[in-house]
Amino acid sequence: MIRLLFTRRWVGYLALTVVFALVSSFFGLWQWDRRGQAVAAIDVLESHWDKEPAEFMNVVGAGGFSPAREQWTPVVVNGEYLPGDQILVRTRPRGGQVGFEVLVPLRTDSGLIVVVNRGWIPTGEASDFPDVVPGAPGGEVSLVARIKPGEPTLPRRGAPEGQLPSIDLEAMKSVVGYDLETTYFLLLDSETPESAVAPLPVLRPVLDEGPHLSYTLQWFVFALLALIAFFALLRGEARREAGIEPPERTKKSDADEEDALLDRARI
Repeated sequence: MIRLLFTRRWVGYLALTVVFALVSSFFGLWQWDRRGQAVAAIDVLESHWDKEPAEFMNVVGAGGFSPAREQWTPVVVNGEYLPGDQILVRTRPRGGQVGFEVLVPLRTDSGLIVVVNRGWIPTGEASDFPDVVPGAPGGEVSLVARIKPGEPTLPRRGAPEGQLPSIDLEAMKSVVGYDLETTYFLLLDSETPESAVAPLPVLRPVLDEGPHLSYTLQWFVFALLALIAFFALLRGEARREAGIEPPERTKKSDADEEDALLDRARI
């Protein structure tokens, strides 16, 4: 087997097998990493969603604060909405429908301006706009809201004036023209005083691991099967060369079969 392995033909087969196994292993590791990310997201949601709301500045002002680590953490924040700078985020799904989420800056009692996602409204008769956008309450308000990291820029998606394709806080900052927090926003849970008409609150996400674990196993099995098949074929040829096994029969063509039948008929 070793002598046969180092022939040019089998070295080529080995190289192809190793490349296939490495590519399969790469995809297996990638799926494993995807599963790890999904499990981490579930853990953050489960550990933060049902917490008692904490004071806003006690959370965001703490040393080492990270919006990703504190995602979904409920906080109590007081301040005043800036409704003149309200922005809609387009193409947001809910219950099989597509609509908008309503962003309104809030000037907190500490002077920090943070974006609040007040909830979801449906698309109106004109597909690019809602029929009605409920206004934010005026004056001093007290909110219970959840911390969320900002969303990435979507450079290939446009939006009409007054809208954004994602909760891109840097883009919102450039639209409103003043300084505001751009690493996180607040997802509204409740507000006091309540509005007579308000957007629908964002629902608790339903997260699962997805099929990443089964895909991981499949890719590693593919890599293992490729190696097993290679060595099985190598061993088979080595045994045939050594006379331990009979040589493989080559399948006859249809013409050969017909000639053989004619020869037998002549006999």
